[in-house]
Amino acid sequence: MAANNRRMSGKKGAQVGSGGQRRKGLEGRGPTPPAEMRKGHKKNRISNAKAKQAVRRPTPRGRGGKGTSELVVGRNPVVEALREGVPASTLYVQQFIDNDERVREALQLAAERGGINLMEAPRPELDRMTNGLNHQGLVLQVPPYEYAHPEDLAGAAADAGEDPLIVALDGVTDPRNLGAVVRSVSAFGGHGVVVPERRAAGMTAGAWKTSAGAAARTPVARATNLTRALEAYKKAGLVVVGLAADGEADLGDLQALDGPVVIVVGSEGKGLSRLVGETCDVRVRIPMPGGAESLNAGVAAGIVLYEAARRRR
Repeated sequence: MAANNRRMSGKKGAQVGSGGQRRKGLEGRGPTPPAEMRKGHKKNRISNAKAKQAVRRPTPRGRGGKGTSELVVGRNPVVEALREGVPASTLYVQQFIDNDERVREALQLAAERGGINLMEAPRPELDRMTNGLNHQGLVLQVPPYEYAHPEDLAGAAADAGEDPLIVALDGVTDPRNLGAVVRSVSAFGGHGVVVPERRAAGMTAGAWKTSAGAAARTPVARATNLTRALEAYKKAGLVVVGLAADGEADLGDLQALDGPVVIVVGSEGKGLSRLVGETCDVRVRIPMPGGAESLNAGVAAGIVLYEAARRRR
């Protein structure tokens, strides 16, 4: 009988009252993460090394200079930035993250685009990087934008055998307005946008998203001093046209749009600054029968660019 008991105890298989542990063990654990995210994988080690080198490497400065790197924080913002083609160098993913649809989509978009390092990081490290913001386990690093020089925009028009059509922004601080202007310049055949180096919107992730991809083909130049940049354009033969509610000329009567021109758009509240307004060759108003006091920079620039494109056909 003892021998029989020993044979029974050596049997394999689920024991009575196992609580369904065998069934749980057969459940899937979700899709396999990319090689760059699998700890110990060769591609993971290479990706992490590249990301660390990119952080340490000093940023070279071009003619127009470079902006600063930016972090897009949170699952929805990161996914939206990747969908819109915002340039990115590294996607940081929290270790042991809850793998929901947004995390999977972010990993898939980054892998499909290529050139984006995938780096796994512990939560305390992401907290430190984002200064305690609610990153939800996803952080996207956007590299510094490489600005053109104002002279480059007129030079590109000359190389194409066209009269320059450039928009300069004076005191516009909302990146979404900048993105909208870049989109309009691209749509109506303009040659670029000029922004001041200080107290002005730059090419952030928000500006990239609003441009709907136009920022990839329309250069943005940064001027140390906008007034001096406009004076240089005047010496090169461009007409500087400022938009102002109390302008002395009507948009429909402006012949300068037929030739080389710089359209200067001020902020919605303050308009053109005094020095910039005095530098303009002519100040133009947009007729508004509806009685609106002002238009935001994106709308105003779009109207004038459409009129310029219509005359240049």
